[in-house]
Amino acid sequence: MYQLKDVKVIREQRTILGIEQLNIDPHALTVVLGHNGSGKSTLVNLLANQFQPEQGTVTLADKTLQQYSAKALAQTVAYLPQKLPEVAGLNVAELVRLGRFPWRGTLGRWRKEDEQIIADAVAETGVTQFKDTLADQLSGGERQRTWVAMLLAQQAELLILDEPTSALDIQHQYQLMDLLSRLNKTTGKGVIVILHDLNLALRYATQIVALKAGKVAFHGDVSLLQDEQRLSDLYATPVTLIDHPHRPHKVAIVC
Repeated sequence: MYQLKDVKVIREQRTILGIEQLNIDPHALTVVLGHNGSGKSTLVNLLANQFQPEQGTVTLADKTLQQYSAKALAQTVAYLPQKLPEVAGLNVAELVRLGRFPWRGTLGRWRKEDEQIIADAVAETGVTQFKDTLADQLSGGERQRTWVAMLLAQQAELLILDEPTSALDIQHQYQLMDLLSRLNKTTGKGVIVILHDLNLALRYATQIVALKAGKVAFHGDVSLLQDEQRLSDLYATPVTLIDHPHRPHKVAIVC
């Protein structure tokens, strides 16, 4: 279980994130929601140990993140930032291969199982046909899927993704979320993902963390989203829920 207690992140002499108590199921597909500036990226950066809070503790499996070695944490948590790093000169297969670094290191001996893990990750994300293509020549959707393939090759127990759908067209947004949902259901890997699209959350989430002005507005089962007033308060705009014409979940529209 991820646990945050009495956490504060302070920037420019003001608190931009303040959480008294928050538990996150590391086996769920948890969507982090909230308006721009609500603290979503700050939260997932804390969970991925990209920096430490000025106050409070973040623990995973009853250990603070600082108690994990860099290698042990990378074997447990795989993190994809909002802005993807530059990978000039690397093709898709080489980029995905980087996911094995926490297990083999720079000089570690590679095994057949490593190559199979890489091949499986490339196939699972549908980028096999691009394995010899330079990563920086891919379209936005193809590049995003390649980075997810690298996360899969890392074989961490938990995937954390910061707004992975923000630069994708609608088709690729749903393809990516289909993939993450399938991975969560079939492998038991936990997924924590920031989304801006409320309808993606309604369709795919099993758990929700909603932030407003740097604080937790609500969190828990996705059923919490079945409340128009709660959603309207979160986004400070009237939200109406209607039945999806073909699926057993609601669709949110702005009135």
